[in-house]
Amino acid sequence: MKPASPRMKLTYDDYLLFPDDGKRHELIDGEHYVTPTPILRHQAIAGRLHLLIASYLKAQPIGRVFFAPLDVILSRFDVVEPDLLYVSRDRCGDLLKDWVRGAPDLVVEIGSPSTRQRDETIKRTLYEREGVVEYWIVDPEIDGVRVYRRNGDRFERPMELSRAAGDVLTTTLLPGLELPLSEVFED
Repeated sequence: MKPASPRMKLTYDDYLLFPDDGKRHELIDGEHYVTPTPILRHQAIAGRLHLLIASYLKAQPIGRVFFAPLDVILSRFDVVEPDLLYVSRDRCGDLLKDWVRGAPDLVVEIGSPSTRQRDETIKRTLYEREGVVEYWIVDPEIDGVRVYRRNGDRFERPMELSRAAGDVLTTTLLPGLELPLSEVFED
């Protein structure tokens, strides 16, 4: 009996052949993931975060913020479309070439029932492995944010923030920016 052959990994070349159907197509470790379009609350939260960060960056031009859909090509086998991402000015020349080629400084994923487990497991592992400095998982169901920050080659234990506690999200990547979760999750 022949041993089972390993599953063939898809590559960026395969990714380029995926349909332009309005869904989010991603490759993680050569495996294809498809996510349906987001719901209104997801988009409202993404829009508020983008507006707050972009306004900050207009006054403090230390980098650029982008929102999905935008390919982030991490490797031949890893292409993702985070909800939001930030690249520092020092790294823009190296990473921004039609798409993002390499690990952004900050990645933000807004969870949904269909993506929650993937965001917490394989995407967190991918972002950690590829060198993302900070990773935020925004959870609209509980009005909370889980923040992973890099310490050496790994993410530290996550910091849990919530609207109910009156928390304000800050990051050393964007000094002086304060994101009150009451504003991020505003109804």
